[in-house]
Amino acid sequence: MEKIDGVPRVGLLGLGTIGVSHARALAQLRDRATLVAFSGGSAQRAADADWPEAAQQSPAELLRRDDLDVIAICTPSGAHAENVLSALGQGKHVVVEKPLALTAADADRIVSLAEDTGVSVHVISQRRLEPEVRAVRAALEEGLLGAVRLATTHVHWWRDESYYAAASWRGDAAGGGGSLMNQGAHNVDLLRWLAGPVDSVTAQSATLAHQPGAEDTTVATVRFTSGALGMISTSTATPPGTPATLTLHCERGVVAIGQGVLLRWEVEGVPAPTIGGEGDGIGVGASDPAAIGIAGHVQQWTDILEALREGRDSSIPGHDGAETVRLLDALTTAAATGRTVTMDELR
Repeated sequence: MEKIDGVPRVGLLGLGTIGVSHARALAQLRDRATLVAFSGGSAQRAADADWPEAAQQSPAELLRRDDLDVIAICTPSGAHAENVLSALGQGKHVVVEKPLALTAADADRIVSLAEDTGVSVHVISQRRLEPEVRAVRAALEEGLLGAVRLATTHVHWWRDESYYAAASWRGDAAGGGGSLMNQGAHNVDLLRWLAGPVDSVTAQSATLAHQPGAEDTTVATVRFTSGALGMISTSTATPPGTPATLTLHCERGVVAIGQGVLLRWEVEGVPAPTIGGEGDGIGVGASDPAAIGIAGHVQQWTDILEALREGRDSSIPGHDGAETVRLLDALTTAAATGRTVTMDELR
């Protein structure tokens, strides 16, 4: 793909809660990118995010602008695929908040169109860039932990009714709501990234604490292609809410990751890594989504902007995000049908 010369000009599609996080992250990188226009939200919200000069436009007007290099998609999850495809059709590079799409089929369409048009798609998966996650990934790649045998992740959060009332899509499965797709997506992504490709899954889901609609609790089992097994549980029905965790039981010991912290490192003959600045700016959204910080978004936008200048993929390109969508789709399908679902079924 071609390099972007000069400072990339960004359009932000959707200035809701997560859109503001992106705007604030870009404000910290003002010398490397310029937020030119946004849709949704308000002029005051843009000003509060340190972009008073950005123009407010309708989504259609923003997508038609010919002076933008990058469009950041921060709309409700159910609109991601349509928005990304529209932006790619305009020849724009795209940064999309998780998830890339709701179905594997849509994710594959996005990857194919990006390849055909020669532009890039980058998926926000900022937790991969946290120092404790990178330390575990490096140890796995160096063979220090041995083979993964059992991998588990638990996202046991709490969201009250006001959270769902503030945005109806959060309680609508077709809109991308639900504890698995919305709250659990980052940890599902980490599980796949750290423990390896997945072969098949089983799952069950229920709505236990909120109005009928999207599930608010999902439990699942995972079989990795390596033969290792895994477990996933996500919920927004578990007050008061606790930080998400991910644990890897490996051939030589066990490691566990929290949110911005290394919780456990018991590995034979391998001392725990020194993690500088643990948790700085990460924030924990166990009971309050507004508590999630922007440090990870700043890190990932830095990586994306460098990739655009150099004409290469970023560390989390579209095809990688598509594999996480495939896993999420398989989990959703398994919960809906009660059967084992393989990744190959969704290719």
